[in-house]
Amino acid sequence: MPQLQSPVKKDDNVVVLSGRDRGKRGRVLRVVPATNRVVVEGVNFIKKHTKPNPQRNIQGGIVEREAALHASNVQIVCPECGRPTRVGRKVLEDGTRVRFCRKCQGVMDK
Repeated sequence: MPQLQSPVKKDDNVVVLSGRDRGKRGRVLRVVPATNRVVVEGVNFIKKHTKPNPQRNIQGGIVEREAALHASNVQIVCPECGRPTRVGRKVLEDGTRVRFCRKCQGVMDK
């Protein structure tokens, strides 16, 4: 299966479009291109039961951590206009490919 290049990248600010955390904003911590999923800071918490492991210095118990969301359920927030927007791609005069905001035409990649 070919990997699609997602418009969402690590450290982007995004807003959640659907699910129980709809409307929340956060920073992308991790992108999983193989499954087209993203992990967003402070969104989609799950409870994970862990066994204690003294060798790794892991304490046992219930740990809350962020789970992955599908990339189609988040939308990038433009750093220039501050609104959630779709992302376009274009090639600048110097030959670099950048992402841009479809609402204000501002460049997202600096």
